[in-house]
Amino acid sequence: MSSDSDLGFFVLLVRKGNLSAAALELNLSPPAVSKRLAKLEDRLGVRLLNRTTRRISLTSEGEAYFQSAIQIMREIEDLEQRVTNASETPSGLLRINATFGFGREYVAPVISEFCHLYPEVETQLLLTDAPMNMVEEAIDLGIRFGGLPNSRIRARKLQGNRRFLCASPAYIEKHGTPKTLADLIHHNCIILRQDNDVHDVWKFQRGQHSETVKVHGTLSSNDGEIALGWVLNGHGIMMRSEWDIARHVKAGRLQLVLPQYAHVDADIYAVYPERHNLSAKVRIFIDFLHRNLRKNSTARIQ
Repeated sequence: MSSDSDLGFFVLLVRKGNLSAAALELNLSPPAVSKRLAKLEDRLGVRLLNRTTRRISLTSEGEAYFQSAIQIMREIEDLEQRVTNASETPSGLLRINATFGFGREYVAPVISEFCHLYPEVETQLLLTDAPMNMVEEAIDLGIRFGGLPNSRIRARKLQGNRRFLCASPAYIEKHGTPKTLADLIHHNCIILRQDNDVHDVWKFQRGQHSETVKVHGTLSSNDGEIALGWVLNGHGIMMRSEWDIARHVKAGRLQLVLPQYAHVDADIYAVYPERHNLSAKVRIFIDFLHRNLRKNSTARIQ
């Protein structure tokens, strides 16, 4: 929905976080944006936003209005899609969220090919460590690993994926190969940190048997690419997705550790908000991404 409407204007304002940023987006002056907001509040008879010189925050009434506005805009978009998109030709803005490593390595090249085929689609690729709120951030499609967060998210499996323990040959030669999961406590394990949480409890599954191990190490990071670089440089053992290490394993730069304990709950999914109708741009891009990932056999460990 266009920002010309009150709903579109208010949602844009909240997402931008301050009057100046919204004014820049709308090609208006900050006083003009403030005046329009005041007019909207006067019409509704409630205060929607608290304002300071640097930022804005939602009142309780503003939060309710914002959430309802997002839902209404989604429904209008669905309606317009059904009415105007009978030709099934992808067009319009497509916002995609993915993790940094997978987004750079696999999603970005697919988008490049897709845009050659469908030039009417304007694509935005947003890379983050943690998944974005798809509704609030107007994300059309997210790429996620493992279990799905809630029942309101719909998903399509793109590719099977496992997580393996791995280390460089140099580390194995110097420190030896763990024979059991319990041996990991005697090794330097490289740990990822996400959302201020330390992921130092590793979960494993072998058949019907599950086991957890609390690991420790001298290196940790919230960036998976940095952590993988440390593993390649011989600093320790790490649990990492198959798609990320397969090429290094095949080239001999990494060795699998205890491969019988591969973590299987790591499949790659395309996820999208639950909606009555999936737009052509999203549906066709998911099909396109699925085909391209299936063709990429270098991302699997045999």
